[in-house]
Amino acid sequence: MSEAQSSFRESRLDEIRREASQFGTVQQAGIRAAGSPLPKASPQTGYYQQHLLKEPQWTPLVPLYFFVGGASGSLGVIGSLADLIGENDDLARKARHMATAGSTISSVLLIADLGRPSRFLNMLRIFKPQSVMSVGSWVLSGFSAFAAASTLADILDTQIDGSPIATFLRTIGRTGCTVLGMPFHNYTGVLIGATAIPVWNNRVRSLPREFGMSGLQSAVSLLELSGETDSNALNAIGLVAAAFETWEGIELLRTRDRELAPTKQGLTGALIQTAGVLSGPLPIALRLASLFTSRRRRRLRQAAALSGIIGSLCLRYGWVAAGTVSARDWRIPLNIPEPDASTSFDRRAADSLTRRTP
Repeated sequence: MSEAQSSFRESRLDEIRREASQFGTVQQAGIRAAGSPLPKASPQTGYYQQHLLKEPQWTPLVPLYFFVGGASGSLGVIGSLADLIGENDDLARKARHMATAGSTISSVLLIADLGRPSRFLNMLRIFKPQSVMSVGSWVLSGFSAFAAASTLADILDTQIDGSPIATFLRTIGRTGCTVLGMPFHNYTGVLIGATAIPVWNNRVRSLPREFGMSGLQSAVSLLELSGETDSNALNAIGLVAAAFETWEGIELLRTRDRELAPTKQGLTGALIQTAGVLSGPLPIALRLASLFTSRRRRRLRQAAALSGIIGSLCLRYGWVAAGTVSARDWRIPLNIPEPDASTSFDRRAADSLTRRTP
């Protein structure tokens, strides 16, 4: 650098310092070095291509919590209704015990994600109807208590036949599991839908229904894998749940909104589309086939159950990962059109975002 250039730069720095000292701001134009790695802010590139929304900070335990909670809530309802009808006492008892175990595991998973038990207890200090998280925490706590009451009633019955305490606990537990089991099996869909994450918010109305039907199919599948493969009622419930999930998958594919691109492309799209097949058409085919054979009925029903459980897990992990990818797309919050108007999503950006998804 020559002496003249050095003197010019020093004088310019002195001028900038005087202006900053006198007015508090500097109005002079800055200089961007040639070849600088820093991008320019513009309507086309957004704010330095940085995503504006905070990514979900959940650990991999949260999608598992979604799965266990959805299945537990549905098991509680199935156990209560089966107990009320009284045609299959073994199925009712098994569903109640699974619901109790599932609610306990759900609490453990949630506390593990939060880091300390005190954080979960702090969520129960007040009840906020406008907060999905607050309502969900109270539903989880209440459902766990009622499921435990039902299980305790079964234990008392084995020790003291016709015990009035057991009758009271069974009535209270059955009623509570029915009332709280229904919101417990789908509130996680409401939880992620009521956010600013574009891909989740776009499906705010359908995610609760999709998670609820997935939880119902998981509950039926768990019961069938435990040996309850002769119940026509369970098979019918599984068919209905799979039909709903098939319809949801078709509706998702038909929707061309740019916010839904992570559900159709990249690793997240592969997970969600795989979940749609494993939770919808495949279980339907296997369950219908089991109606026309007696020799292979058990294997077909258990294959459908296994497919439904794997699909349910893929669904939750896929949607959570899609939320992470969607939060990194800075164009949607700024309402900036895609570079290529012929496509609904920037494939190169989607691939790079998907590769960075944990």
